[in-house]
Amino acid sequence: MNPIERRSAFTLASVMSLRMLGLFMVLPLFSLYAHQLLGATPALIGFSLGIYGLTQAVFQIPFGAWSDKFGRKKMITLGLFIFILGSMVCACTHTIHGMIIGRALQGAGAVGSTIIALLADLTRENQRSKAMAIIGMTIGMSFSLAMLLGPLLNTWLQVNGIFWLASAMGIFAIFILHKWVPQPTLTTWHADTEPERHSFWTVLKLPELARLNVSIFLLHAIFTASFVVIPISLQLHAHLHANHQWMLYLPVLLLAFIGSIPCIIIAEKKQRLKQFFLAAIFLLSGAELLLWLFAGSLIFSAISLFLFFTGFSVLEAFLPSLVSKTAPAARKGTALGIYSCSQFLGIFVGGSLAGWLYGQFGLTDVFLFCAILTILWATLAFRMKNPQHRIPSDSNNE
Repeated sequence: MNPIERRSAFTLASVMSLRMLGLFMVLPLFSLYAHQLLGATPALIGFSLGIYGLTQAVFQIPFGAWSDKFGRKKMITLGLFIFILGSMVCACTHTIHGMIIGRALQGAGAVGSTIIALLADLTRENQRSKAMAIIGMTIGMSFSLAMLLGPLLNTWLQVNGIFWLASAMGIFAIFILHKWVPQPTLTTWHADTEPERHSFWTVLKLPELARLNVSIFLLHAIFTASFVVIPISLQLHAHLHANHQWMLYLPVLLLAFIGSIPCIIIAEKKQRLKQFFLAAIFLLSGAELLLWLFAGSLIFSAISLFLFFTGFSVLEAFLPSLVSKTAPAARKGTALGIYSCSQFLGIFVGGSLAGWLYGQFGLTDVFLFCAILTILWATLAFRMKNPQHRIPSDSNNE
């Protein structure tokens, strides 16, 4: 990568990670905080947690298309302003309906696809996979950092203060975008990063890609559903206050990171993606069953979260790689666009269903529901093919 490409990759990764931090720092605290809002019910809490996934799924592809017409930086700036506005609404509101509006606005600033398109404008095709990997690693690190920072910062800022911090991060992201991200000499459509609306139906019908789209949908539905109830369960059943939950997340996330890296490396090197993919799903299943059976035990909660984050990290790393390997080279951007929409719809459905189940049946039954989903997912994944390490048609683009 030349200096311009490196600068583009790292600055755009910073823009993406600042927005991700703003979205996810509240995740380990949200359901506990939302209970205090006027008009809050379990169903509305779950809906408000997941609603940003729906608006993000709806606006992500249009933002990318509008950026082709109006310019990448203009659309990213607009999206970040919408995110900032949503964060401010969340910080100021005292009602659950205000929180729903704020979270919907946070998701509506769906700049992820536009950032990727801008990165494609600024990188050569044979260097693009490296640049994408930088963004992917940064997103993963941002997520882990957010899970730790949220409970830690809650001691000083409280959740509304974290929303104000998210607004400040959005402002800083705009500064980085205009100060340090290079201006592309040419804005064009890229088949490997941007969707093509005329090929959506063709790509949707491909069986292997359909399994992967269902997989990312289920992964994020299970993840979001779990975090509707995990913070409450840790406080009510395991007697771990929200301000102290970071002490549990810190070692668990570190151990999960250490445990997932060898799995990812071995699976890629030995071409055993399917086997490790299935194993990671069963880790999620075991975690959910332990959370259901032993919600009152802090030790079992720690073991469960270790299994959960290990399985989640492995699957989150595998799925984009599997989509890239499986998708036809000329329609890779379309395949990734459908994949991203499936992911965000999973967030919305998972949060909404978990809130409803929590209200109808109880807190720990959400874990049982997630365990059932993982078992159904495993039966679907069992039929998937083990992908080739490299697809010949892509080899010239690497």
